[in-house]
Amino acid sequence: MVGFSVTGHANTAPHGQDIVCAGISALTQTAVLGLDRQLKKKIHLKIASGNLKMNLLDKPDALTNAVLETMLIGLTEIGNLNPQSVRILERRR
Repeated sequence: MVGFSVTGHANTAPHGQDIVCAGISALTQTAVLGLDRQLKKKIHLKIASGNLKMNLLDKPDALTNAVLETMLIGLTEIGNLNPQSVRILERRR
């Protein structure tokens, strides 16, 4: 199954002022919107405070991979700048 999940809060600043959290949220939600609205992929999405889980229901293709890899590049850069607040676990098959 292809997808990703984001859990927790960065806690680098007060709620509403945390740019690490905002950056991660912007990247992940933009990836979801790109898959859903731009590429018209079927997804299963669950969002709650501090949690986002997305699973792709369609077979991945080159464009899907491009969206997800671009998101991962952005998340990795945020993680490199904030290693105390961001942990990325990647599983590939």
